[in-house]
Amino acid sequence: MAKDSQSKPTLGNERPDIGSMIRVNQAGEYGAAQIYKGQLAVMGEDAPDSSAIHLMAEQEQRHLDAFDRMIVERNVRPTALQPFWKVAGYALGAGTAIMGPRAAMACTAAVETEIDLHYQEQMEQLADADEPELLGKIAEFREEELEHKQTAIDSGAEETFGYPVLSAAIRLGCKLAIGLSKRI
Repeated sequence: MAKDSQSKPTLGNERPDIGSMIRVNQAGEYGAAQIYKGQLAVMGEDAPDSSAIHLMAEQEQRHLDAFDRMIVERNVRPTALQPFWKVAGYALGAGTAIMGPRAAMACTAAVETEIDLHYQEQMEQLADADEPELLGKIAEFREEELEHKQTAIDSGAEETFGYPVLSAAIRLGCKLAIGLSKRI
């Protein structure tokens, strides 16, 4: 299998794997968009948190569009797991929305906790790399993801019955998805 054009280390320095970063970020934003689609399909337009979910979904779509462009511009192979992430993301969103609005927000809080850690790690890896566009987008998107997390917490995410277990399970799933999407 051919390597991404951006994933070769430079001589003497361990260069961040830019292709892997773009692939996993695109996959994550795709999955997030599917989560919100699933939540909105169950909750409908009149639910108390629907307008907040719509706003978060619009931002996730903008993030996805940016990473979709980078995939094409940099000739990065997208994850082969995208069909799975479509189903899994939608099911996670719909499933948590069925549990109630607070559970839907608990899902958002858990996902955004992992995305914050993931983006922070990438920003550290890119600190000395000559990748201002990528670093700038990750920093911008991280701030919006943190806003999503705060919106979820303000909407009662942590008051969800079984929140620690639900959050831990979703965070574990996110870690697994990140690890798999970097490589596959």
